Amino acid sequence: MHKLKRSFTAICLLATLITLPELISGNDKNEMELETSAAALTTLNNSSEMALEAEAESLYDALALEGDISVKTLVYALKGFKQLQAKGMLENTELISIADFSQSSKKKRLYIIDVHEKKLLLNTYVAHGRNSGGEYATSFSNKVDSHKSSLGFYVTSHTYQGSHGLSLRVQGVEKGINDRAMERAIVVHGANYLGDNFLKRSPFSGRSWGCPAVPQAETSKVINMIKGGSCLFIYHPDEKYLNNSEILNT
Repeated sequence: MHKLKRSFTAICLLATLITLPELISGNDKNEMELETSAAALTTLNNSSEMALEAEAESLYDALALEGDISVKTLVYALKGFKQLQAKGMLENTELISIADFSQSSKKKRLYIIDVHEKKLLLNTYVAHGRNSGGEYATSFSNKVDSHKSSLGFYVTSHTYQGSHGLSLRVQGVEKGINDRAMERAIVVHGANYLGDNFLKRSPFSGRSWGCPAVPQAETSKVINMIKGGSCLFIYHPDEKYLNNSEILNT
């Protein structure tokens, strides 16, 4: 009986030794396939990024934006725009509005762009929150009553008549970054603390309670142009935002 057990054990050991190279070979093959798939995905991602950058550069040149916003800003804007469009979140798939808060509030830093026609439809002033900074915005928040601007991507909604007259609600679509915009009553509205005349008597533009306010004289034009489900991107090269935005890091 013991001899039979030893024989059976020896046979099992021999079978294992015979099949071990095949098992190792199979594992190597699986690892190789995984490495190949990862490399292919990396190549695809790189190709997509290159295509996006090429599209942004072409649009940048067509719009003659040199000296205004950077190409990188436009790359970010297009990336978010395309993701929102792919998810069916945009009713208006022609426009991107960029509020570039890396610029001084003395500059016209709101750009409304027709991406299909490659045209800059409007370039005007836009305010940041009073607690975000003075001439330059440097601090941002998603908190209620912070009176700070929130960065990131928004989808414009419907208009209404409020204390500032014609106003436009916007929906923040980045969780933890700007998704409390509705709760905070962050809207596009007109303000008399923006524009050329105001800057004649002030060192920089006035500030809002967090809303991307625009010059009173251009309120109707801006709002009617971007209302109804278009993409609004409020940008600043803030490291916290750039590192935490799922849209920019997807």
